[in-house]
Order: sequence, then C-alpha cells, then structure tokens
Amino acid sequence: MREIRGDARTVKELLKGRKYSIDYYQREYKWGRKQIQELINDLTSKFLDDYDEEHQRDQVSDYGHYFLGPIIISYKDNMDYLVDGQQRLTSLTLLLIHLRNLQKERSDLVNIDELIFSEKFGKKTFNMHVPERLSCMEALFDGHSFDENGEPESVRNIITRYQDIVELLPEEVTNKALPYFIDWLTENVHLVEITAYSDEDAYS
Repeated sequence: MREIRGDARTVKELLKGRKYSIDYYQREYKWGRKQIQELINDLTSKFLDDYDEEHQRDQVSDYGHYFLGPIIISYKDNMDYLVDGQQRLTSLTLLLIHLRNLQKERSDLVNIDELIFSEKFGKKTFNMHVPERLSCMEALFDGHSFDENGEPESVRNIITRYQDIVELLPEEVTNKALPYFIDWLTENVHLVEITAYSDEDAYS
C-alpha cells in the first residue's frame, strides 16, 4: 500500500486551475432539491452569523470557517480522479456559476472564473472533466437556456439543481453582501482532500 495523504483545502485551493476526471460509472449527479437546500442553508447561515454591512471586505478573513467534509482523489495516469465528493463539488460549481452570473453588472466583481473552468487555445475545460456535461455547463456559465430533450438524466438534474440554487439563495447574500459571501465561500470553506495513489487504496 502506498501513501494516503489528507490535506485541508479551501474551495479556492481545490478548484483553482485544477481539473478532475470521474470514472464513467461514477458520473451520475444525483443530488435532489433537499440536499441543495441544506447546502445553501448551512453556508449562508454560517456566513450571516458574522456578516455586518459595516464591515470592510478584508474583515471576512476573520469570519468563522466551515468544513464541508472530505473528498477522495485517486491519482493515476497523471490525472486526479474524483472517487468520492463529486456531488458536493458539482453542487459547489453550480453555486459558483450562479454567483458569477449575479456579479455581471457589478463594479465590485470577484473574479472566480478560474475556479469554474480553465481555457487553452480558446477552449473551455470545466473543473470536472465530464464530456457529456460540457454543453450544459457552457449554457449555464453563459446564462443561456439549454434544451434538455434527449439529454441524460444526470444532465437534466444539473439544470434543475441550478434552478434550485437560483431560487433558494437568499437576498441577504445577493445584494451588498455578495462579494463578501464569495470571499468567504472561496477562502473560509474547507474540505479535506484525501489522495490515494491507487484505486485499491481509494476504495478501501
């Protein structure tokens, strides 16, 4: 058995400039509205415990931290494969896309593009490399409608959960507090990244 490492990572550290592959049999996105609502409630209530509209943005660094649990990565063939945690990372990515879209007309924009995708030779690659999701994720990112007809259930579920996020994210974090909430989410929310160097270790 090779080394298994566990490291606490912020959302920014987990997503910025990184790309995760997912084995075909694990690609289904299954979260329902209940799980999205719990995630939104947990994150926003923790943030609002500390937020004060009189604060400066740099005071967000003193806000409480929040732990979202572990994810398990299997490193093989020079790629990071997401073994456990793709439901949470997919949901966080959908939340980040919505937060990005909310900022489009604002002057106090927080650039979170690199947490959502990377670009090479003009081609976007999202943080989770799942080819059948590409068109759907591009449409959400660009704020366009997407025709779900004929799409896999997982893709249709991504669209529905994104709509849930749009509906459920409270106004308290989408007005003046928006850049503060984005800073807090990316810098003060943590997951533990557990890296295994073989499938045998990852699934044991």
